[in-house]
Amino acid sequence: MAVAKWNGVILAESDAVKEIEGNLYFPPDSVNREYLRESDTRSTCPWKGLGYYYDIVVGDEVNEDAAWYYPEPKPAAKEITGYVAFWKGVEVTP
Repeated sequence: MAVAKWNGVILAESDAVKEIEGNLYFPPDSVNREYLRESDTRSTCPWKGLGYYYDIVVGDEVNEDAAWYYPEPKPAAKEITGYVAFWKGVEVTP
């Protein structure tokens, strides 16, 4: 079971993650959204499309833009539609 943790809380856990470019993407229903806050940050990947970000909020601590997802990826990445990946100090174990 893959797990994503930050500041002592489990952000996501699933047996159905998808690995792309070394990142684990968690299915939308496996993510504990109470710790995620929409960010205004966007990025563009040539083959995945427009990425959207979340800040992670645990108590008074905020990890800005530490999670991302593709709500409408390009056809080559359709398998990760809505899946969430983590970085910036989030501990992700496969």
